Amino acid sequence: MARTRSRRYRKGAELVDRTKVYEPTEALEILKKFPGPKFEESVEIAVRLGIDPKKTDQLVRGSVSLPKGTGKQVRIAVFAEGDKAEAAKAAGADFVGGQDLAEKIEGGFTDFDMTIASPDMMRFVGKLGRVLGPQGKMPSPKAGTVTPNVADAVREFKAGKIEFRTDSGANVHAAIGRRSFNVEDLEANLRAFVEHLKSLKPAQAKGAFIRKVCVTTSMGPGINVAVG
Repeated sequence: MARTRSRRYRKGAELVDRTKVYEPTEALEILKKFPGPKFEESVEIAVRLGIDPKKTDQLVRGSVSLPKGTGKQVRIAVFAEGDKAEAAKAAGADFVGGQDLAEKIEGGFTDFDMTIASPDMMRFVGKLGRVLGPQGKMPSPKAGTVTPNVADAVREFKAGKIEFRTDSGANVHAAIGRRSFNVEDLEANLRAFVEHLKSLKPAQAKGAFIRKVCVTTSMGPGINVAVG
């Protein structure tokens, strides 16, 4: 059964030539013209990678600081104790704890966007994989969210650093700003994200690594983008 698109989506789609690959500036200018909902949408990027997602040595995961930030308030839970816990709180962490926080999460508490953990806390965090994993909130050294410098990590993610990982279809999705951002700032974030992705090409991946780049709003159609 064909999916019924909203009138707003269809109006936005009329502005996009699906057979064309746009330069980033033009794509973002079109995106800004989409009819918008009453809430402020995120601007999102999707990148198709030339990897085999079934092979663990080709999976891509990491984090990158967007030069213009994300415009989003990120709620961060930090696993740390002692001085590190106090430093995390001072840096702006929303929830801080050790075993007590792990037990709270096991009990169903997930009212946060991401987790950061000091390495010595992984004895508690490791048990939370079945809760945090499916939500994409499990901390990882590759993403910079398992680190002895939890306070620095909190400040970076609060300032606009984002996490990303490949999905089962070899795609990476991320929010790179808000619709209220100007085109120049959105383009700066887009280019920073793609350039960082390029640096993460696995040695085992063959051929072109960045296969397709698409930008959209939370509720809008996709626009194909040429990123050299």
